[in-house]
Amino acid sequence: MPVRVRARALAVAALLPVIGVAATACGDAGGLQSAGPTPTAEGPALLWPTLPPASRPAYEIGEVEREVVEGVRVPGGNVHTVDPVAVVRAEIDARPKEYEGSGARFHETGARMAECAAGPGRGGCPVLAPYYRDLTGDGHDDLTLGFRQLPGELTAVRVYTVENGRLVRVMTWDDAVSGVELAGRSVIIRSPSEVKGYEYRLQWSWDPEQRAMLLTHDEMLRTDRRAPSPGPSAMSPSLAEASPAETSPAETSPAESP
Repeated sequence: MPVRVRARALAVAALLPVIGVAATACGDAGGLQSAGPTPTAEGPALLWPTLPPASRPAYEIGEVEREVVEGVRVPGGNVHTVDPVAVVRAEIDARPKEYEGSGARFHETGARMAECAAGPGRGGCPVLAPYYRDLTGDGHDDLTLGFRQLPGELTAVRVYTVENGRLVRVMTWDDAVSGVELAGRSVIIRSPSEVKGYEYRLQWSWDPEQRAMLLTHDEMLRTDRRAPSPGPSAMSPSLAEASPAETSPAETSPAESP
């Protein structure tokens, strides 16, 4: 055997025990470990198979919310040009019994609208800072708006899109709110529960057939071990499109600014 070949063979042979020890050590440190027995999967059990199926809902809960906002202009069809305070005033004008007069349910909201001259989110104005995000998938921003329903602890959450130059409300929800998030084509609202250690999480997702945000998830979750907002789900695949930079309040880009 040539000297160079024999030296190379001896070097490889000397390395083999070291490699074996290293591989064993790696296996000990990162090997698979048992997580315990796995519960046996059980299929769903059909109850009362002879019960006739219902043909219509028992209660009207407003599954599809779509309404043109009258009296609010959308210059250039750009939702960024819409005045959020004017949008809330239009809703108040459409429901005077709930906002006007000392006996109205939300009389304080109606009264405090006079404090919105400086814009939403400032001073005593009940209108919160607006958020802009394409929730409908048409390539244009939509408007997510909130305002306080006073007196009380309710917050109104609304989503508006623009269709044929008109402002259209495609989601309406009033509740005691502990957090609101935008994720992909969805709006997620967290609300406190009467049960200690739990909260409600409701998710609305854009439905192109109904041309509205539909309530796709309604869950009751533990709060002491709550993780960040969920990733993509089977009912809402567009959640994977979320981007932290898209959730800034009143976000505009130079090309979209009015």
